Formats: sequence, C-alpha cells, structure tokens
Amino acid sequence: MKIRFFLVFLFIATFSFAQEKNDTSPDPLPKAQVFESKQSVTIDGKVINLNAKAGTMELKDENNKPIALFGFTAYFKENPEKDRPIIFAYNGGPGSSSYWLHMGIMGPKRIVVDDPNYNQAAPYQLVNNEFSILDIADVVMMDPVGTGLSVPIGDAKGANFWGVDQDIRSVSLFIMQFLKAHDRLNSPKYILGESYGTFRNAGVMSYLLDRGYALNGVIMVSAVFDLRSLFFAPNEDLSYIAYLPTMAATSWYHDKVANKGADLPSFVDEVRSFTENHYTPALFKGNRISEEEKNAVAQKLQDYTGISAETWKRANLKLDAGEYFQELLRSTGETVGRLDSRYKGMNIDPMSMNAFTDPQSDAISPAYTMAFLDYFHGSLGVSKDLLYATSAYSKDGFKWDWKHQGNNFWGADAAVTTLPDMADALSKDPNVKVLIMNGYYDLATVFYGVEHSIAHLDLPKSATERVIMTYYEAGHMMYTHLPSAKLFRDDLKKFVSDTLRK
Repeated sequence: MKIRFFLVFLFIATFSFAQEKNDTSPDPLPKAQVFESKQSVTIDGKVINLNAKAGTMELKDENNKPIALFGFTAYFKENPEKDRPIIFAYNGGPGSSSYWLHMGIMGPKRIVVDDPNYNQAAPYQLVNNEFSILDIADVVMMDPVGTGLSVPIGDAKGANFWGVDQDIRSVSLFIMQFLKAHDRLNSPKYILGESYGTFRNAGVMSYLLDRGYALNGVIMVSAVFDLRSLFFAPNEDLSYIAYLPTMAATSWYHDKVANKGADLPSFVDEVRSFTENHYTPALFKGNRISEEEKNAVAQKLQDYTGISAETWKRANLKLDAGEYFQELLRSTGETVGRLDSRYKGMNIDPMSMNAFTDPQSDAISPAYTMAFLDYFHGSLGVSKDLLYATSAYSKDGFKWDWKHQGNNFWGADAAVTTLPDMADALSKDPNVKVLIMNGYYDLATVFYGVEHSIAHLDLPKSATERVIMTYYEAGHMMYTHLPSAKLFRDDLKKFVSDTLRK
C-alpha cells in the first residue's frame, strides 16, 4: 500500500515538473498607460482649456499583432469646435524624442532660454506659450520607438523600427490608429516634423495617402530631403554648393562681411546668384579650372564669408561645415554653432581643422531636458517609475538602416532621399500643400539644400506652387529666437487656416 502510494505521488510530482518545464507560454505583454491632466494656454488674450493625455498607446501591425507601446502627449481642447484640426508633431535625429518641439513651440508651455547665449543651471523657467497653435488645432507630440516612453513589445525588436522605411511605417501606423481610437478620422489632418522629421514627413505623407489618409497639409521645420546635400562626400560638389549661402549668412551675422548690403535677405539673394552663376560652374571644372578663375572665385568667397582667399584656394574652393565652424572665429579662439550659427563657443584646439562641439546644443540642452522632465512628471502627472528617453542613442543595438525603397538603382543605393515620396504624394493629391520653414543660420539642414531639392522636383508648376517656403533670422530651432517664434506661429496659423476645406 505504501509503495503504491509512493508511486502515485512520484507520478504526480514528475508530471507537474514536466508541465512546469514545458510551459513556454510567453510573458504577458506590458500594458499601455495614459495619464490625464487639465492644462491651459493663453493666446492673444484668450484662455484655451485643454485635456492632456500623456503616456503610451499599444501599436499593432497590419495583422493586428501588438508590436510596440508608442509614447505620446496629446492636447485636446475642451468643448472643441466641429471639425477642429489635429496636428501630429515630432522631431528627428533619427533617434530624437519630441521634447524640443514640445517645449519650444508646440505645447502650452515653453522653456525660457537666454538666446543666443549659454544658460545658467537650474532652476529653469517654464512660461505660458503664447506662440502655440493650440488655439486653432489639437496637437499630438509623438515619440518614435526607442525614444520617450516608446518601446517594442512582443516579438518586435528595435531593428523593426530603426530605419528609413521601418520608421515611416511605424509612425504612419500610429497616426492611423490614434485617429481611429480618438474618433478623429474625419478631422482635418496635419503632420509637422523637424530636421530628420521632415525626411520622415515626405515618406509618411505618401504612405498615408496610399492608404486613404489624405492630409490637409504637411509642415517641414528645418528640412532635408536629399542627404547628399549634407554629406560632403568625395568627388561630390552638392554639399559645398548647398552650404555656401548659410556660411555667408553666418559670416554676415558675425560681422565678418565687408559689404553687408541693406539686410540679410538681400545679401543672401546676392550670394545665391554668385553660387549659381560662378561658384557651381567653378567647382564642376575641378582641376581644369584656370588659375585666373580660381583666384577670382576665391576673392569673392572671401568677400562673402570673411575667410581669406588664400584659405579658400588651399582648400580648392571647398570648405566643409566642420572646417567652417572652426575657421570663421579662429582668431578669437571661438567656434560657431551647427544647429544655430549665431551661437559661439570655446575653441578647445585652435590648431584643429574641425570643431569638437556644437555651442547651441551645449547652451540649451540642460535647460530643455530638466524643464521638460519636471513638467512631464509634474504637471502632466506621468509616473516617475517610467523612464523617458530623450534619445535612442544609448539603446542597445541602436543603428539606423538607411536603405529606402525607391533609392535603389542597378542593385545599389544611389542616394538617400525621400524626395520621390513627396513628389508622389503631390502628384496624386492636387490639394495637399507643404510649408517649409527655414532658418538662415541653420548649418545642420541648410536652406539652399532644400531650395535645390524643391527646384529639382520633377513635377509641373501646378504642383511645386503648393510648396511654400518661409525664412527666419535664427537657426535649426528657430523658435528659441522670440521674434522668429512669433513669425513661426503666424506662418503656421495662416497655413492651417488656408488649407482647411472651405
């Protein structure tokens, strides 16, 4: 009897252990969390009360399978008017969260910075954002996967989101699913991207349109669509051509130009003309250029940049961005900003040919980061147990896949550009308009590179006329400069109003 009881016990124990060992059921998926709060903003003397939602939304793939918790902060007007527009906004990187746009121009609060100087340490000041667009549109700040609170879930990995096409897909999926979840499918729709966010925008506008989501308008802040204009690649002249007008504008700002003319726009027009009619042909000749022409072009480059003709000749008429940052103020031991060339910083190695840091980034990053996190976990009430990643650069395995469908020719990637995506959307939707907002002092994504891209859109005039360009006497984040922030709001408000269905 005892033996039989022991054998039964042993069988049950063995069966239970085997069940435990073979239990391969997946861990339960983490749940989306949303934290709600009441916010307000005063614009043009009028108080707008807002329902704010900050947290994550479960993102699903085309087969309804969860692939990510996608982070966002949304501001909805209380008691909204019928057909109130909605704007989806994000920064770039790739790998940057949206807190720059959030605290700089789009949200109900803005961070006060001592533009264009370095900011002191905390406490930092958050104030009412009178330059926000929240008086006429709801705003959703998006954080692509790897940034903010956004993380892959289930079988998905970071690599499923970290690439040109992967990013366009996931951002578009979020917009489509968010609109459905919040009953906004029939609202006027806009996307607003900054920096790499504009490169993304060109792809998203096409992706959404192909799935029946026509946009009322697309806003590009500090844009780039063709990365060749930024690369300074060997045997490629385009970057040098694209950068020259912004270099000249920077020299104009720092009083390195002998003849500044009536104002900055007229000076820039003069440099554009020189670039198209003299500088570009000179570079195209390469080593076939005559000594006489080389001397003449080098002298004009000195006139427009303040950098000596001898330096330009030594460089074969080509200075890249890093060399320019270092060379312009070398005599005073300073370097100029990449994101905003009005900013000046310490040159830690005056003998170096390349700058080591970006003064504008150094000057404002601590203020933006600390003030945002305090607001995010304080006013918006997001749990302090959740880690907000301001960027994805520290994430394990973060590496961007630059391949893009449509850039492949003869089996090789001939370019990295989403310009064809924009052209496709503009050709298929004769009503959509694009607003491109450029900073004259932006040496990260230069305005002349954007002008070159738009000028080479293979579309009829009826399409290119729907691309609107505006300019600001500031840099990449033009809204740090308060006069430009006001113009930014005015231009954006007019664009939204003009693109609403009448």
